[in-house]
Amino acid sequence: MLAALRLLASVVLALLSVVPPTGALYVRTDASLVTLPFARRLNVTGASKLLEIDRARAKAFRTGTRAAPNLFQQGSTVNAPATNQAVDYVTTVTIGNPGKSFDLLIDTGSSNTWVGARPLDNPFVPSLSTSLPQNLVSVEYGSGFVTGIEVTDRLTFASGQVIENQSIGTALLSSGFTDVDGIIGLGPVNLTCGTLLVGSACIPTVTDNAFTQGVISQNIIGISFDPTDTLDNTNGELTFGGIDDSKFTGPLNFVPITSTSPASQFVGIDQSITLGSPTGETVLPMTAGITDTGTTLLLIASDAFATYQSITGGVLDPTTGLLMITPDQFANLKSLFFNIGGNTFEFTPNAQIWPRALNTAIGGTDGNIYLVISDIGSPAGSGLDFIDGMAFLERFYYVFDAQNSRVGLANTPFTHATMN
Repeated sequence: MLAALRLLASVVLALLSVVPPTGALYVRTDASLVTLPFARRLNVTGASKLLEIDRARAKAFRTGTRAAPNLFQQGSTVNAPATNQAVDYVTTVTIGNPGKSFDLLIDTGSSNTWVGARPLDNPFVPSLSTSLPQNLVSVEYGSGFVTGIEVTDRLTFASGQVIENQSIGTALLSSGFTDVDGIIGLGPVNLTCGTLLVGSACIPTVTDNAFTQGVISQNIIGISFDPTDTLDNTNGELTFGGIDDSKFTGPLNFVPITSTSPASQFVGIDQSITLGSPTGETVLPMTAGITDTGTTLLLIASDAFATYQSITGGVLDPTTGLLMITPDQFANLKSLFFNIGGNTFEFTPNAQIWPRALNTAIGGTDGNIYLVISDIGSPAGSGLDFIDGMAFLERFYYVFDAQNSRVGLANTPFTHATMN
């Protein structure tokens, strides 16, 4: 296998030397919002490893691991689990001309866009719009990796808008992505730097190119997700180029990307968490962490988690790895308050529990009550002390404004919903 990969690398590198420079970008003048639906989907192979996978992802964030192990070196190995996030948030795009549809995981915790994770079920096939190989690309996600060939191609959103010459990774090898075709990376462009084998150039993201080409008028994305107790339910909305003010209530509050490393490399913010009220008992002191659609749970520093466990009385369930509480403990559970940039966001008792109708989807037992707040795996002070994953984000309207390096949050009609 390694010999074949090294031979392929040599062929690709030879082709790189004869690829002509990319022409001027196609610029559209009818810039508008691009709105895509998305759905929550269960990854059955990874369901019982929900916490393990989220924590592996957190470790990769903290250590700054983005470029995957170099699979083209003699004797190199890859140690990655064969499962991905237990729950995926997926949207569909078309690549090529004629085009082919791919279901891609929406990820603000990474920035490379790639396809080919399911080569037997939905392989990438070059089309008339596909460039010659541009480079080799490798990305490590903690919970998986991809190594492949970088090309440029036409990307078409489900709503019909087109991005020309989008850089796309086409997987030669990948692990951890068995139920999606790849990733649409929506994080800061700096996360792509160093992922190419040749050179140190960064790769413009889908949002970057949509903005540069005039498809959208602002380099900004808005994400809305209505909590649900079912799977494969298309009840999320991803908006490129602006916000959908029909999806939130009250003000949309922005805070700058944190200056604390390594959270500052991602869609990072500063926050504290208190119990019962904005001035209640401190669970997590003001610190830096990130917001991330690619993480399912809400992870907090180990010492903060110990405080939360003591407060709730929860016990660790050996099957799911999550805290489990009794009905009486749930009845007495208090809201958590996330203090972000001088604004307070209430995370209700119902928001703190996994949807009970989906217990068996994560290896749990019908009727049990599991908490979605878990241990990130390291004490406070690492520079990345929490991850506000989708369990948190689905209760709020979420905006990443790359143009102004800031994050926006607002309440929605589902902030205080009780469907879990």
